[in-house]
Amino acid sequence: MALYSDKVMDHFRNPRNVGIIENADGVGEVGNAKCGDIMKMYLKIEDDIVKDVKFETFGCGSAIASSSMATELIKGQPVSEVKNLTNKAVAEALDGLPDYKMHCSVLAEEAIQAALEDYQERIRKGK
Repeated sequence: MALYSDKVMDHFRNPRNVGIIENADGVGEVGNAKCGDIMKMYLKIEDDIVKDVKFETFGCGSAIASSSMATELIKGQPVSEVKNLTNKAVAEALDGLPDYKMHCSVLAEEAIQAALEDYQERIRKGK
């Protein structure tokens, strides 16, 4: 049995939505001190829909694949749905991750949640 699914390998080799969104509506950055992975997510939200999402990830192949898949799952979705994204959904969309790499999907969830919190804070402050 292969260690990583074909989807994990595809998203690692050909990550989607890599980069920075200038003037993003929400930015979230999280890290895992134990493994050294760092993820940063950028959201562009219009009419309560995630119109664009980009990421920068410093980490292993599973971290990059998790970031990439997470962006694909939320792009075009209403903020109300994006709030419900779980690391389990990210891992399932990748056809699974080894148990010792599940923290990568957790980071993707946390980075998106942090970006949403930043977006909500900007709204409260009047951007």
